[in-house]
Amino acid sequence: MKWRKGYVVALLAMMTAVGAQEGDLASIKERELEEVRQRISVLKESMDESATERDRLTGELQDIEVAIAEQRIRLKEIEQQRRFTANKKDALDRDLAEREAALDEESEALASQVRAAYMSGSQEKIRLLLNQRDPATLGRLMAYYRYLNDYRAENIDAVIEQIRELESLRAQIAAEEARLAELARSRYAELGKLNDTQESRTALLARLRQKIADEGQEVERLAQQEKDLSRLIAELTTILSDYPISSEEPFSSHKGKLTWPVAGTLLHDFGQPRAGGQIKWNGVVLGTQRGREVRAVYHGRIAFADWLAGMGLLVIVDHGEGYMSLYGYNETVLKKAGDWVAPGDVIATVGDSGGQAQVGLYFELRRGTRPVNPRQWVTRRPGG
Repeated sequence: MKWRKGYVVALLAMMTAVGAQEGDLASIKERELEEVRQRISVLKESMDESATERDRLTGELQDIEVAIAEQRIRLKEIEQQRRFTANKKDALDRDLAEREAALDEESEALASQVRAAYMSGSQEKIRLLLNQRDPATLGRLMAYYRYLNDYRAENIDAVIEQIRELESLRAQIAAEEARLAELARSRYAELGKLNDTQESRTALLARLRQKIADEGQEVERLAQQEKDLSRLIAELTTILSDYPISSEEPFSSHKGKLTWPVAGTLLHDFGQPRAGGQIKWNGVVLGTQRGREVRAVYHGRIAFADWLAGMGLLVIVDHGEGYMSLYGYNETVLKKAGDWVAPGDVIATVGDSGGQAQVGLYFELRRGTRPVNPRQWVTRRPGG
């Protein structure tokens, strides 16, 4: 018996130790993740400084488009809160209507009892006692009147309680109506800010395009942006090399089986010339509706989720084996560096950031710093 007790104690101690180790491991992983995020943040600041030195207008464009993204996210949160509050108010209204109907029925039943009592007179018990009826019959009638009076009292209490509940419901509805009004004011204010910011972006883009046209530097600008992107991917590969991606099925085994991140019309194809033919597209541009959800094509970890010159709000997913998928021109980014994603997870929404003239999604695949044709890898339509 003693050895069993000892075994149980040892087993509990071992389980406690394992739990502690798992907790320590989770804490270590969280610290490592935060370190990765800090290193990526330092890299981003370095690239921002370089871009601002080359072109002040690019820095201004980043500030404006990041502000627009934040405003759109706040608007979306306000709209979600508005829908939740409206649904809650509708449910309260339905509950109030049901309770008012129940109160009407209860009140009518009570009124009938009061009328019956009035018609029978106020001295019914005394008359029964003076009628000199059979004692057994008299006892039954007295019990009946006692039960009837108790029932009336219960009905009265129920009516009073329902009135209290109705008052509480009306107070809750009034509070939800006030909340809806406040949300409407907040939404109106955010829309005003968004319109102002978008007007600033339009004016800035006009200045930026005029500057590019006057200086004839479109090719040089695109070449520099591609150089920045290649540098970013190379640096990210170095930073993330200590944290390899592990998956049951490697990314390379899914060539030709992946699903497009968004449904849309092909505006620019891989390898097509751009800027007079001196530079080629390294990915594809899919024209679609603003705000449409952008989904990850495969398992991986978010390596980058920020603004980059030429790409706007950009999300890069590391899939392991040196493969990365890139999603640019986004309106909003919904993930942050270090987050894990699965195929179909929403990571961003479609936009025109990066100074694009048309709404769409830029999608690219790379192995190392070398672009690969995404049309050889992605063949399935979303929802297909």
